[in-house]
Amino acid sequence: MKQTLKIVKIGGNIIEDKQQLSLFLKNFAAIKEPKILVHGGGKSATKLANSLGLKPKMVDGRRVTDKENLDIAVMVYAGLINKNIVTKLQANSCNAIGFTGADANLILSGKRLVKNVDYGFVGDIVNVNGKTIKLFIYNDITPVFCAITHDKSGQLLNTNADTIASEIAIAMSAFFEVELNYVFELKGVLSAIENKDSVIPKINIKKYEQLVDDGIISEGMLPKIHNCFRALEKGVGKVKIGDASLIANTENLHTTLSLK
Repeated sequence: MKQTLKIVKIGGNIIEDKQQLSLFLKNFAAIKEPKILVHGGGKSATKLANSLGLKPKMVDGRRVTDKENLDIAVMVYAGLINKNIVTKLQANSCNAIGFTGADANLILSGKRLVKNVDYGFVGDIVNVNGKTIKLFIYNDITPVFCAITHDKSGQLLNTNADTIASEIAIAMSAFFEVELNYVFELKGVLSAIENKDSVIPKINIKKYEQLVDDGIISEGMLPKIHNCFRALEKGVGKVKIGDASLIANTENLHTTLSLK
């Protein structure tokens, strides 16, 4: 029987709130099972870009990254946010280590091909080095991944953090029984955005298609749900979306994804 591995992706609104972030990291550090944390930081990157007179561009919930915005993403994701998170986890007796995909060649990506949209320096994941990640976990070290990967030709690439979490979960399912959790400021996927308690408890593929047609799932939630179903299709055991109570061993509402 495989050991359970919990992979948690944390959303930007929690990262931006010092009090919420501190509580989340305390609860994350208390998880007894082996664990991995994945974070983005788009809101912080956008703030810095705006202060420098650069306007980030989004298409269908995905960020377009030119050279200047790539530099900002690397500074904010791999530097400020990642090391702040690692430091706070160490303060909570969780022996964490921060990574980009370039470190130890853990996540290899290719620059996204130009089709209808030129996303710039955005990476689509080619390979996750699960065997090396496993070594850290087996030595009681908790990996903390930011949303930066590389192409092994000297180029860093901005990569969707939801996708990173999903692809890491898929790779690690060869060694563990993986539970993937997407944690953000809401209790789950909502049927009515103005009602924060209107959580849809279960979503399968048929329900997902209906929600998209009805416009309930749109914009930034689309790639998140796509990554959820890809993880399930590739062998990840459980996928859940909700607020920080997902990892606090409470019975609060959240959304569980399933194939059927």
